[in-house]
Amino acid sequence: MKEYHKLIKKILKNGELKDNRTNIKTISIFGHQAKYNLKDEFPLLTTKKLHLKSVLHELLWFLKGDTNIKYLVDNNVRIWNEWAYENFTKTNEYNNETIKEFVDKVKTDTSFAKKFGNLGPIYGKQWRDFNGVDQVKNLIEDIKKNPFSRRLIISAWNPKEVKDMALPPCHTFIQFYVTKDGFLDCQLYQRSGDVFLGIPFNIASYALLTYIIAKLTNLKPGTFVHTIGDAHIYENHIPQVKLQIKRKPRKLPKLVIRGEWSSIEDINYDDFVIENYNPHPHIKGDVAV
Repeated sequence: MKEYHKLIKKILKNGELKDNRTNIKTISIFGHQAKYNLKDEFPLLTTKKLHLKSVLHELLWFLKGDTNIKYLVDNNVRIWNEWAYENFTKTNEYNNETIKEFVDKVKTDTSFAKKFGNLGPIYGKQWRDFNGVDQVKNLIEDIKKNPFSRRLIISAWNPKEVKDMALPPCHTFIQFYVTKDGFLDCQLYQRSGDVFLGIPFNIASYALLTYIIAKLTNLKPGTFVHTIGDAHIYENHIPQVKLQIKRKPRKLPKLVIRGEWSSIEDINYDDFVIENYNPHPHIKGDVAV
């Protein structure tokens, strides 16, 4: 994960200080690309501990086509809570509940969760129903039938529905590439990336997606190419990233998939095992909503 540390140093050295919708300024650069080997290792950050459970559950949530935080909340994954809560605070039924009270109600009250847990037509909706098109199933079939196609693409950016999303997709466009020797590469274009909190998570998530698609198409995971538009560090994360780049990266873990699948519907959380993950301690940071 030296590539990730290079990105932090590049932003700290060359980034512009900019305002944005969150009211917390960022230091940012535009147009960055990094490559991560997936053949013998899994790119899970080691200079701070990542919550792999959240990575796995969120990706499975996307693949199910789900857009309601109920599934995540039931599995104690908090990464989308702030956006659902922010939407709730704008409704007539908001009565100064804290975010904890809101989440507890989503967990225990099915009708409340159905009404206020939905984030609009975000990633899962677009992946599985982009104006009626199941992009994930189409991708898998296209790879099997025409592996060298240059149209192996999934898009999360749907101009017609962006206005209805709690958060317009940051990771917007995915392209896959099959090599002659049977490896599956994946390139993600990410329009915006929170380098301290989001980017390590995104790297792991799309590496995991590459492993999953490779298994379903009888290929081997190859390379993950990560292209970022606006790569930024929030001002309130600068002490954390400076601490992080002082830490020496450790040997990357391996991902083992134990399940046997014939389709994406067969995938279960317990099918995935990370071996030899030995990270430095977690570093806390607040998300900018």
